[in-house]
Amino acid sequence: MKVTVKLIGHLIQKVGFSEKDVEISPGATVSQLIESLGIPGNSPMIITVGGQGVPPEHPLKEGDRLVISHVYSGG
Repeated sequence: MKVTVKLIGHLIQKVGFSEKDVEISPGATVSQLIESLGIPGNSPMIITVGGQGVPPEHPLKEGDRLVISHVYSGG
């Protein structure tokens, strides 16, 4: 099954792309996808699927579009 992943900030350099279609197993969760990309799951992240915030255990489906960003602060 194919989903689109868009990375924000320094994740682009860490993983090596800013946006790409990724093949995953049917029934995979957001956390499984993050692990497969080599992104450490222990740091705070904002994850959206279709523009809605989701938890790491959210199941993915064909055609989903994820945006993943580390949490930033400032002002």
